Order: sequence, then structure tokens, then C-alpha cells
Amino acid sequence: MRDVAVVARVSIKTVSNVVNNHPHVHPTTRSRVEKAITELGYRPNFSARGLRSGRTGVIGLAVPELRQNYFAELADAVIAAAEKRSLSVIVGQAGRDRQHEINVLANGLRQTDGLLFSPERLGTEDSAMLDDIDYPLVLLGERIFGGPTDHVTMDNITAARAAVQHLAEKGRTRIAVLGAHPDRREGQLRAADLRVRGYREGLALAELPHDRQLERAVAPWHQEDGARATNELLESGVEFDAIFALNDTLALGALRALGRSGRHIPDDVAVIGFDNITDGRFTLPSLSTVDAGRDEIAETAVAMLVERIDWGSGVRRPPRLHKAHFDIIERESTGGAPARPIDLGAGAK
Repeated sequence: MRDVAVVARVSIKTVSNVVNNHPHVHPTTRSRVEKAITELGYRPNFSARGLRSGRTGVIGLAVPELRQNYFAELADAVIAAAEKRSLSVIVGQAGRDRQHEINVLANGLRQTDGLLFSPERLGTEDSAMLDDIDYPLVLLGERIFGGPTDHVTMDNITAARAAVQHLAEKGRTRIAVLGAHPDRREGQLRAADLRVRGYREGLALAELPHDRQLERAVAPWHQEDGARATNELLESGVEFDAIFALNDTLALGALRALGRSGRHIPDDVAVIGFDNITDGRFTLPSLSTVDAGRDEIAETAVAMLVERIDWGSGVRRPPRLHKAHFDIIERESTGGAPARPIDLGAGAK
């Protein structure tokens, strides 16, 4: 920085102001400093800056698994929201192991200023663990409610209810659900439990009977699991004319199994998923889904975390809960229009 100051004929403080994008630098001076930076190949020492300020300029995101399209696309949205604030993101997989999640929660992710954490194995019964967290933390997802930290989630019950109502409005009367949790335990809440509750409420509002045979337990929520559950439903002989899959990857598997069985979609069976992942636009037919507000979740969570980081470790402020808005995206699998036309390139028909 001293060398840049000599070449640009300015003070070291002025170089620092330019490097940190301080607004009160004359354009001519800024141009001269930037030219000197380019000539000398100067790169700011962000590690040293972090030591001086106590900040790294990096936040962490811990999700269960990046194999799930939703979490991969959530990570992409978080990175975009962080970059707008000149922050970098370290993404970690907490995995499907409870102890690993406890370790992540206890220690955060190394060299980060704060953590966005989406647990899968921890639950509300573990909320006392949050009392001793001494770093900025924002929870994501549906596992821990009522804790002392900020929490950004989706409106699972209402969104699932709306998905069922959408199918009912299409004249469907035998609506199956894929993704109920196989080991439901009293006092525990999961996304599956909340969405099944919404499914049942949707049936009641549509005055449709609730048939336990149409509730299919599936875990994990991958494509192959959706296909297997759909095959089992077909082989059971239980009548159904619609499927509500509790996430889009299960729905993708259901589309495959229904197609192989000779069922026509949506004429014989309508299908709707949950999450609005990109792949759903490219299926044949394109997949109707619930957009549960992934981008809003990412933007809100990053904003909350940055505020917590800026507030520091002073007076403890009360936790905030934010539920993202949702939309029903109607595509071909429930009788809607195809997804937006896609330019497949030269020679495409």
C-alpha cells in the first residue's frame, strides 16, 4: 500500500479509501490510485484486514446435503445475496448425522463471521443448545422453533394446503401424498410433518375423504425414492388420480414411474411438487410446483445475519421469525401451460 501511495503521489490513507471503496475520494485521485494499483499488481491483504477489524468478510452456510437440488439452489441464492454485500460464503454439509450437526452448531464454520444453519437431525427439543452460542447465527428450515436466535423459514402448512386445493380445483378427488416421514415422533416437527398437516387440511377444505392408504412414507427425498414409492402405490391397487409430492425431487421420480406404467399426465394422474427447482421446468410434462420463497429466504437470512454481525456481542436483542411467501406454479403436470419457451440453440425443432 505504501508503494502504491508513492507511485500515485497520495497518502496511504487515500489508497486505503480507494481500496475500501470510500465514496469521498475525488474521481481524478481515484483514477490515479487505481492505475498505480494495476501497474504494481497490488492485492489487499484481507487476512490482515480481518485481524485488525475482527471480521473476515466471510459467512457460513451449513445445509444437510448438496445432493438435494433445493439446498444446492439455496446455496446459490445465499451466495448471490452475500455478494451484493461484498461477502463471501463457505458452504458446508452438516450431513445426515446428529453429532456432526451438534459439532457444526457448537463451533460454527471456521474463519467465518456468522452462520446460516439448516439442521435436519436436531429439533425443537434441542433448542437449549442455542443458549450458549457466542457467534451470530440464523436458523433456516423447520426443525427448531422458539429458540433464542433469528429464524427464517417457509409457510409449509399453508403452502401444502394450497397445493392440495389446486389439485381439487382441477377435479381430482383421490389425492396421494409422497414423503410422509416414516418414524413420526410425538413432539418433533419436520418439513414432512408440516406439509402432511397441510395436505390433510387441504382435503378437509375440499370436502374430500382422508384415506391413510394414500399417505406414503418416503425417506430420503431423492428421485429414486419418489419412483419407488409411486411404483408401490401403483402395485397396491389403491385408486388415485393425483400425487402431491412433498418435494420436487420426489415428484421427478413419480413422473418417471407413472410414465413407465403407461399413465398419462395429467389426464390419468396430475402431479404437483414442492420447492420449484430448476429441473421441473425441463421435464416432459413440465412440473407444477409450490415456490416456497427460496430467494426471499436467502435474501432475508443474509440480511438478518449481517445485522447480527454488525451489532456485535453487546446487548442481546430478541429473536426474529420470518416466514417467506409462496406461490403455486401451474405447469403441464396439472393441466397448465408449459414452462417458458427455452431457446435450444441452432437446429432445434
